[in-house]
Amino acid sequence: MSNLHIAPITFKSACDFIAANHRHHRPPQGHKFSLALYRDDGLLVRVATCGRPVSRYLDDGLTLEITRLCTDGTHNACSMLYGACARVAKDMGYLKIITYILESENGASLKASGFVCEGRAGGVKWTGQRDRGQEIPHEMKTRWAKTFWKEDKK
Repeated sequence: MSNLHIAPITFKSACDFIAANHRHHRPPQGHKFSLALYRDDGLLVRVATCGRPVSRYLDDGLTLEITRLCTDGTHNACSMLYGACARVAKDMGYLKIITYILESENGASLKASGFVCEGRAGGVKWTGQRDRGQEIPHEMKTRWAKTFWKEDKK
C-alpha cells in the first residue's frame, strides 16, 4: 500500500468527495478549511471539513468543529486526519476542536488523536425546520473534544 500524505483541498472538491462517499450525511454548508489525505500515487482517500460549531451554544469564536470526516474505505487513516485538523486549528489560534460521532461508533481514531469523549450530545434527529428529510441514522451522538491551553500557544 502507498504511503499517505495530508494536503489542503478546496471546499468544492471536499464536498464532491463527501457527496460521493459519506455513509449518511450530505456535504456541509460551509467551512473554515478542509484537508485531504492522498496516497503517494495521487488517489484521494479521505477528506475532513472544519468550520464553526453547528451548536450556537458552542460557537464562541475559539472553538472549531470537524463537521465531516469521510473516507473511500481506506483503513487506518482517520487518526492522521483528525490529528492534522487539530494541529491546524491550534496553529490558527483556536482553543478547542470538537466533532461528533454516532453513539454506536467506538471513537478509536479520535482516542488515538488525543480527543476525549465529552459524553452524549444532540438528539436522535433534527426537528422542526432543520429536518430536511436526510437519510441519517436516528441515533444519539457523542461529542469528542481536544483542548489547547493558552500556554501551549507560546
